[in-house]
This record gives sequence, C-alpha cells and structure tokens, in this order.
Amino acid sequence: MIVRVITISIFLLFQFVICIGQPLSSFVNMQNQVMVWDNGLIRKVDYLRPLEVKTGRSAIPYIDNSRSFKIYYGGGMKQLNAGFTNEFKVSDNLVAFKNNTALSVFEQGKVTKLSTFCEKYYLGDSVLLFFDGIRSEYKAYYKGQVHPIEGFLASEALEVVKVTDNIIAYDNYANQFRVFYQGRLLHQEDYAVNSFEVGRSTVGYIDINRRFKIFNKGETYIVEEFPPNSYQVGDNVVAFISNDGYFKVYYDQSIESIGFFTPEEYRVIDNMVAFKDQSGYFKVFYKGKIYSLESYYPEKYIMQYHSIAYVNRMGMLRLFTEGKTYDVTNATLENWELTYDVLKYQVGKNMFRIYYKGREFH
Repeated sequence: MIVRVITISIFLLFQFVICIGQPLSSFVNMQNQVMVWDNGLIRKVDYLRPLEVKTGRSAIPYIDNSRSFKIYYGGGMKQLNAGFTNEFKVSDNLVAFKNNTALSVFEQGKVTKLSTFCEKYYLGDSVLLFFDGIRSEYKAYYKGQVHPIEGFLASEALEVVKVTDNIIAYDNYANQFRVFYQGRLLHQEDYAVNSFEVGRSTVGYIDINRRFKIFNKGETYIVEEFPPNSYQVGDNVVAFISNDGYFKVYYDQSIESIGFFTPEEYRVIDNMVAFKDQSGYFKVFYKGKIYSLESYYPEKYIMQYHSIAYVNRMGMLRLFTEGKTYDVTNATLENWELTYDVLKYQVGKNMFRIYYKGREFH
C-alpha cells in the first residue's frame, strides 16, 4: 500500500504545458548539405558539413563550417554568433551554450544570458541548474525565470546533484534533501538521503530511515518500509526489485507487481520499462500495459521517449512506439539512430530515411 506523506500546500490548478509538435531529426546528405526533418518535411538549412551538430526535440544547434553558432528552430535557422561558442548542449526545449566562460540559454526563440562566469551547469528538458561564479551561488533557470537555489558555502560544489527533464534534486551543504519542481524549491527531507534517482516529475529515494519513497507530481509516497534491492526512475514511472524479491513498477499513483523474480536485465528510460522476464522474453511496460516484443532478449536496443528500436534475429529493423510495433526495413543498413520517437537509418552512402509513427520520409 502507498501511504501519502507530503502534499504541496498550494495545489496547482493549471500546469504550464509547452506544446511541442513532432520531434526533429537531421543528417548530412551526399552533397555535404545539412538537412533537417521537421513536421514531415525535409529542408536544407546549410550548404556545408557542420563541425558539430546536436539534435533536440524542438531545436537543432550546430557549429557550422566557419565556426558560427547556429540554431534551427521553428522552421528557420538563426545565427547567434560567429566563432565565439566553445560548448553547447541541447534537451527537449532548451539549448545551453558557453561563449568562453559566459553561459546562456536559448528557449522558444529567445536567448537569456545567465552568468558571465560559469564552470559547472546541469541541463534538463525544461530546467537548467548552474553555478554563478560571480555571486558564488547555485541558481536554476526555469520557464524564463532565474531562481536562487543555494548560496551558503557555495564556493564548494554540491557533491550529489541530479537534473533531468523538469526536476532538480540534491543534498545541500547542511545535509538536507531538496527538490526543485515547477519553479519551487521544496524542503523534501531535513536529512540527507541514502540514494536517489530522478525522472520527469519524479524522484525515487531511500530516506534516512531506509524507507523507499517516491516523489511524483508534487506528492510523496512511502512505497516500501525497507529499501529495494535496486531501482530505476523514468518519466512518471519507477521500476524496482523489492526487498522480498518482487519486480514492481510504480505508475499513475499505483504499483503493479510484475512477478516474483529478479530480472537479469531491466532498464527505465523516459516513459518505458524494458525487461527480460522469467522465460527470457523481451517485454516493455508502457503506460500501465505490458507488451511482449520478442521471445528473446536482444543484445542491443535503443530506448527514447515513447519508443524502442532494434534489429531482430531476422535482420528486421523494428520500432515499438506508443504501444505499436512496426517492421521498418530488412535492408542492409550502414547505420541507424533513434532520436526521441524519430528513427533515422542509412541505406547507402549518405542516403537517409526517416521513420515516424508508421510513415517513411525521404
């Protein structure tokens, strides 16, 4: 039984939701041109092979052939500077980049300068934690606003901090466990915790009394009175092996017992739990349902967002996405890559195909 122990005092009637269309993909074609797949269309955005490119869900930042830093967003390309950017990272909604020691963030077409001197930062899908070296303070950027996080003894780095998706969790200098969620810093525990993992709107942790707890969407539950043998956290989902040997999944404020066994392999990525069952089958827990994908457990597969891609024993590239399984191609492939729910595969020299929700684009 799950016991609710903490409720945020102010109930959020409306959650701010960023409406994002289809995810993006990019590749360099035979003419060394930068091509972007966006909303079912393939567009040429640059004429020369970039020095470095990364793909996010809503933006594609890259350093072009002349070292200019550019971002593809909203159907067009924008140049931010010429030769100054030395580092950049991308997530679902954010692009963080550094020009020498200065840290800035790009979100929904707008650039915000965060610090003129920053050596350490952590990027999530919609939240960014950074150490402002000018003020010796940890701060969080979230939805266009900068929030103070920790200033006491901030000349020392936080030893244990994890950032993902829309959440930050850490043990502070006073050995207190804190969670930053939806623009609020929550005093989650008055003591440091034994361990913790984070996912979208979710933190799984073992408290000072060795109880297993889950923070999800502003509320905290006591899940087990004893620490699990292992656990992994994803987006609103937590998989764990209980102290008494049951494989369980927390989802949608309830716990489902998968069975009395310890899976040889299990992985929690984003919205899915993939595991090898007692019979050696490859299965996935997705949004409250269990799907059987293969009668064996593949050596290699990639999970992202709502999708799993792998090549089966018959040489078929398969894609499980949002509860459906597609046979994509049995052609000999040079390479293939899953980005969010978009599958990109190479059938020849610089000949690429895009597969998304049962449709092929080229």
